[in-house]
Amino acid sequence: MKAYAPGARASFAGRDIGHLAAYGTCETLEGPPIEGAVILSFPTMEAAREWYHSPEYTEARKHRHLGADYRAFIAEGV
Repeated sequence: MKAYAPGARASFAGRDIGHLAAYGTCETLEGPPIEGAVILSFPTMEAAREWYHSPEYTEARKHRHLGADYRAFIAEGV
């Protein structure tokens, strides 16, 4: 995660990304327990996809995948 965090932060540059939650207290009500969660907001689904597949974040997330198993998803808001 030490290698992941700087690259992930750098991938936010120039993008309209909001942080709604980042590793606060979690309580799992259904499904397998989680150790932490990050919830980001984007202006559109396409903006979220563009960031996730960007060269900057693609490089950063390689390090995240080495540290643990993760789930990632995009959900359209209301």
